[in-house]
Amino acid sequence: MTAVFHRNSHAELPTAVRGEGCYIFDAEGKKYLDGCGGAAVSCLGHSNEAVREAMHAQLDKIAYAHTGFFTSEPTESLAKLLITHAPDTLSHAYIVSSGSEAVEAAIKLARQYFVEKGQSERHRIIARRQSYHGNTLGALAAGGNAWRRQQFNPLLIEASHIAPCYEYRGKLADESVFDYGQRVANELETEIERLGAESVMAFIAEPVVGATLGAVPAVDGYFKRIREICDTHGILLILDEVMCGMGRTGHLFACEYDDIQPDIVTIAKGLGAGYQPIGAMLCSAEIYDTIAQGSGFFQHGHTYLGHPMATAAALAVLTQLTQGDLVTQVQKTGDLLHDKLQQSFGQHPNIGDIRGRGLFRGLEIVQDRDSKQPFDPALGVHKKIKAAAMQHGLMCYPMGGTLDGRQGDHVLLAPPFIISNDQIDELVSKLATAVEQALPR
Repeated sequence: MTAVFHRNSHAELPTAVRGEGCYIFDAEGKKYLDGCGGAAVSCLGHSNEAVREAMHAQLDKIAYAHTGFFTSEPTESLAKLLITHAPDTLSHAYIVSSGSEAVEAAIKLARQYFVEKGQSERHRIIARRQSYHGNTLGALAAGGNAWRRQQFNPLLIEASHIAPCYEYRGKLADESVFDYGQRVANELETEIERLGAESVMAFIAEPVVGATLGAVPAVDGYFKRIREICDTHGILLILDEVMCGMGRTGHLFACEYDDIQPDIVTIAKGLGAGYQPIGAMLCSAEIYDTIAQGSGFFQHGHTYLGHPMATAAALAVLTQLTQGDLVTQVQKTGDLLHDKLQQSFGQHPNIGDIRGRGLFRGLEIVQDRDSKQPFDPALGVHKKIKAAAMQHGLMCYPMGGTLDGRQGDHVLLAPPFIISNDQIDELVSKLATAVEQALPR
C-alpha cells in the first residue's frame, strides 16, 4: 500500500531509481527511453553533469532566501541571461516554481498594469479552445481544455474562447493556408468587438499548442495578424511557452519563428530541464515601468519565488541552451524525427496527421484516415497506447479529447535535445509497436 495520493488511484507505477541520458531505469532494472521528456521537461536528459555540479555548488552556499528580504546571485544571473536572449520587448523576469504559477502571474500582472494605467474596466481574457495554460484556477479559466475545466467550471473566472489555429481540422478545402490563418485570427477581433474593447485586457495563446492538441503550430501569418489586432485595440499579447519554449521547437523562444514581439511570455518545463521546479514570467519594459513608476509593488507572490537552488540549476541549463549549437541542432534532429515518423506512419490508415516543430512532434490517431473520423472515446485508444509503450520501454505522451475535449486521440513526442539518431530509430520503432498493439482490431 502507498501513502502517496497519486494522480490515478488505480495505477500501478514502476519506481524510477536512476536516470542516464535519454533513459530512466526503474527498481526492477527495466530501461525506458524518454520519448516525451516527461511532459516536454527533460531537454538535457537525466544526468547532465554541469547542472548537477551547479546544484551541488549552490547547496554549499545557500539553498533558500526569501525574496521579501534578499535577492541571490543565481536569480540575478538567470534573469539577466533570459532577458539577453528574449524578444526585444521583454525587459524583466519574474521567477516562479511552475508553468501554472507563471501563467497566474501573467494574468494578475496584466490586470494590475491596466489598473495602474487608469483603465480598471479592462479585466477580460480571451484565449482559444483546445488550449492549456495550467491547473491553478486563473490559468485553468484561461485555458480551453474542456475536460480539465468541466468539474471546476463553477469556480472559474469568466473567459472567452475562440477557435484554435488547427489546420488539419479547421482549414476549408477551397481555402489557402494563409487565408485560413487570417480567418481564424480575425475571430479575435470579432470577439473583442462583441465584448467591448474597453473591457478586454489580454489574449493568451501557445505558439505551438502542446498537450491538448498535440504539437500544433500556427500557420504562417496567423500570429502577425493576432499582434496587429492586439495593437489596434490596446490589448496585451501573452504567449504561453511553458511547454513549447526554451529550445523545444528549435528556437529558444518559440515565438521567434513567427517573428512577433509579445508583451508577456511564460516559460517553465525546459527552463529547469527537470532538475528543479522552476518557471518564469517575462514582461515588457512598458509593463514593468508602469508598475515601478506607479505603486512600485506587484501585488502577487509565492514563498519560493527566485529560489536559489532552482535558479542555479536553471542558469546551468540556460547556459547550455545559449552557448554552442544545441538549440540549432534541435531543428535538424527534429527534421530527422519527422522524416522517420513519416516513413513509419505516413501511410498508416489510423494516423491522420503528423505535425510539429523541432523536437516537439504530434501524431493524430483516427479511425479513418480519409474522413478523419476519430475513434469512439470509450475505447480509450490514447490510454492503451501509453500502456503499450511503457510495456515496450518507451515513454510517450498520449492524450484524448483532441477535437473537443471528448473526441479524438493523439500522441505527443518531446525527447531530450541530446537524443541520438539510433535512439530516434528506437523511439519510432517502439512507438509503431505500441500503436499496433493498442489499436482496436
